[in-house]
Amino acid sequence: MAKKRIAILTGAGMSVESGLGTFRGGGGLWDEYPVEQVATPEGFIANPSLVLEFYKKRRNELSTVEPNEGHMLIASLEKDYDVCVITQNVDNLHERAGSTNVIHLHGELTKVCSSHNSQDMRYVRELSPEEPYIELGDMCADGSQLRPYIVWFGEAVPRIEDAIMALNDIDMFLIIGTSLNVYPAAGLLNYVPNSVPVYLIDPNDVHVNSVRNVVIIKAGASEGMRTIINKYLP
Repeated sequence: MAKKRIAILTGAGMSVESGLGTFRGGGGLWDEYPVEQVATPEGFIANPSLVLEFYKKRRNELSTVEPNEGHMLIASLEKDYDVCVITQNVDNLHERAGSTNVIHLHGELTKVCSSHNSQDMRYVRELSPEEPYIELGDMCADGSQLRPYIVWFGEAVPRIEDAIMALNDIDMFLIIGTSLNVYPAAGLLNYVPNSVPVYLIDPNDVHVNSVRNVVIIKAGASEGMRTIINKYLP
């Protein structure tokens, strides 16, 4: 008998309990660093050193934290269900928790790529623990400066089609720790079949711009996942 399929969309709130800061909201990283300076192609052209230093700090931060209970509970679902995690996060905490099918919509912090073509997969590579940073002058094999493998503002989201495909024939859709304000990820709810139950886990009030019924679980990622497992999963 085939396993039931669960798709899970996660945002920055998924990793808050691990100690990673969010980008939006009061005290978020965008309050400290203007988006246009560190998260756009234009910012990288104008001041690549600043951009590389910003992501160096993000990698340093990531190296000091661990997956939280919410990450672990999501990974544990794979024992009984066919699970696909679609994440807006650039950290690797889902993988470190044990999730094996993760679609990163906005790139991956631990990887680098070509600045000529960030989506040329021939040049995307994982940074090693021994050399976890890139500096100005570190070149890609295509002759360009290496850059973070991050989807910046103004760039296409290449894996959105993979995410849409992952919503085919699912039995449950979970949304965890995202304000549903960032597109195209926020639009994924529109591709979930009407017969599929949808649950949203977030400790904050989230406005769902949809006519469909969404069960709201007002809790953090870990507490919310415990509720899902204990109350809504067979």
